[in-house]
Amino acid sequence: MSTFDTIVPVLQECLEAVPPSSGTSFLVNRDLNGRVRLIVPAEVERDDARRGWFEALSRRLSERLGPHAPLSQGGLLFEDDLEAVCADAPRFPLEKFPQVRVVDRLIAEGGWATLAPSSPRVPRVAFSSIKGGVGRSTALAAAAWALADAGRRVLVLDLDLESPGLSSSLLPEDRRPPFGLVDWLVEDLVDNGAAVFDGLTASSPLATNGEIRVVPAHGREPGEYVAKLGRVWMARRAPGQAPEPWTRRLARLIDALEDTWQPDLVLLDARAGLDDIAAACVTDLGAELVLLFASDSAQTWQGYRVLFELWQRHGIARDMRKRLQLVGAMVPDDERRGEVIDGLREHGHDVFEELMYDSLSPDDDGAEAFAFARDDETAPHAPWVIRWNRGFSTLSSLHGRLREIDRDTVHLIFGPLVEGIASLVETGNTP
Repeated sequence: MSTFDTIVPVLQECLEAVPPSSGTSFLVNRDLNGRVRLIVPAEVERDDARRGWFEALSRRLSERLGPHAPLSQGGLLFEDDLEAVCADAPRFPLEKFPQVRVVDRLIAEGGWATLAPSSPRVPRVAFSSIKGGVGRSTALAAAAWALADAGRRVLVLDLDLESPGLSSSLLPEDRRPPFGLVDWLVEDLVDNGAAVFDGLTASSPLATNGEIRVVPAHGREPGEYVAKLGRVWMARRAPGQAPEPWTRRLARLIDALEDTWQPDLVLLDARAGLDDIAAACVTDLGAELVLLFASDSAQTWQGYRVLFELWQRHGIARDMRKRLQLVGAMVPDDERRGEVIDGLREHGHDVFEELMYDSLSPDDDGAEAFAFARDDETAPHAPWVIRWNRGFSTLSSLHGRLREIDRDTVHLIFGPLVEGIASLVETGNTP
């Protein structure tokens, strides 16, 4: 039986049975429906021998792939410029056949398969989680408060566009700005972003020493939020220019916000899960530090394993791993505490060692390797622990809680997280 997951194994089997007679590079295009076509250089069409080989491969694939074969007989396309065909689509080389690249056409113009360079402007920190309900947004709000309390200028963006709420923890309703991220992303499509830019941010009254500037998902009046939300993922298409994906538009907005407000650091609240909004925060917006919130559950580790495997396949794991830091979310502050922390460290190490750390031979001293022992407290898998606290258990009560709480309590609960993020500003490097 053919399924989407069998496409790549079937392709490898067909190539191993009749290896390419030349080093001709070509593409295996998986369209939006998961159907496969081969895209080869135009010059092949004029070479009887090479064209015959590709035609035979296309027929074999069609026979094996069943519903994932092209609907028509045209399973072979000839193109002058393979790079232009790829455009910004995610792609990865086929194992054992480096001249073959698999290109995925996805609805979202962004994804987990590419990695933007760290922003050279202002340190950016992405708060990410596979599952919801782990206190990610609450931790971000508390960290922003603590960093501002230490005199930092903090810019906070609520990028959980489909389930916004972070801004309510940092802004009372009467301080919410007139517009939000969704408004700007929609207006930018028609070159009208400047009309709402000045109304995107508001200063949180919780900051006493430094400043917290908040960019909410929506403004004071959401308006036709659902209708706008359905358009934010669109690429901007200007006459005579290549389409600008929504993630690049968002990065351009963050650059402009940094130029305007001159923050010391930027905190990005991602949507939980593996969707395109989460991907944008983690890989597309230049985050120097990516915090992976985790509870010690099978679902959490399976989710991160899927993500790490994807980064391995697309060749960005070696760069991505330097930005990662595990965060132990909502760790109970009772007799179970030690057991939970040990579980986070052990299972986190298992996933990182399998997919992100370098493998060491018996004779390798590991001096130049990116590898860490299970109990190494400096390792990415060593969790920054956040203690569970009833007063910080929900965003809805957090605004009042931060008004009343003393800084010692905040640092007791969120200390490792705050200290780790603060080191970005102090040293310019990830911890």
